[in-house]
Amino acid sequence: MEKIKDLEGLPGIGPKTAEKLREAGFRTVESIAVASPKELFEIAEIGESSASKIIEAAREAADVGGFLTANELLEKRKFIGRITSGSKRLDELIAGGFETQAIIEAFGEFGSGKSQIGHQLCVNVQLPIEKGGLDAGAIFIDTESTFRPERIIQMAKGVGMDPTEVLGKIRVARAFNSDHQMLLTEKTVDLIEAENIKLLVVDSLTSSFRSEYVGRGTLAERQQKLARHLRTLHSIASNQDVCVFVTNQVSAKPDAFFGDPTRPIGGHILGHSSTLRLYLRKAKGGQRIARLVDSPNLPEGEAIFFVTENGIEDK
Repeated sequence: MEKIKDLEGLPGIGPKTAEKLREAGFRTVESIAVASPKELFEIAEIGESSASKIIEAAREAADVGGFLTANELLEKRKFIGRITSGSKRLDELIAGGFETQAIIEAFGEFGSGKSQIGHQLCVNVQLPIEKGGLDAGAIFIDTESTFRPERIIQMAKGVGMDPTEVLGKIRVARAFNSDHQMLLTEKTVDLIEAENIKLLVVDSLTSSFRSEYVGRGTLAERQQKLARHLRTLHSIASNQDVCVFVTNQVSAKPDAFFGDPTRPIGGHILGHSSTLRLYLRKAKGGQRIARLVDSPNLPEGEAIFFVTENGIEDK
């Protein structure tokens, strides 16, 4: 797959335009090929006719637009990797573990286990395939200062791995605002291609967007920006064969008289973008309950798991 800098030879793309496109998340020939002229016009400040020519050239270079039979797609999906959570019940709920080529969202209140699962996946992705891992490294984008290497050490010992080696295969970056978060996400592509990485964790996906865009007047701008961010994450998941695990905050719905008043942040844009959605909540005796609330091919259901000193596990 060509880098976006290789597009400088295409009609209308020079070094400055290439840099603008890169900053906006258009880093590959394919990402340009599936864009609209309006997107390139607004981001790169070039005429729509020039944008159309660039897209046409990118489509020829990328050879996009072909169809697969459903049988071919089924065969392709057989190569999807899965990462164990450490809990057999939770793995069974999501058909064998957290899969690559997908965005998996976990939302819930503080202390429900979202960040714990993110830490555990960073450890378990390094396990050999026969033990539920992918023998690969991880990237953790931290937006709320939740990443703790001390917790990784505990979890690594819990699965019988060398903590020092495990820590050495996790790349961590602190994102200080939504723009920084989006930039870091775009930069992961180079890292993923240079190293054997199969997991990208964003904890939390929505906190910066939520704090920066306050009030109904900013909702449209926030959702458009979040949609661009999710498009980048989908591209990484699909094109790089990576599991993207994101956590999400919840808010209370005060006018809800029946049922659970909590709802995830991000609205329909995030709801429709996530491949799988897990709602996590606390229960008695240190239990956590994961409810699968949305999946393209799995039924709704629940699984009980525990967060112990060793990490995520069954009891």
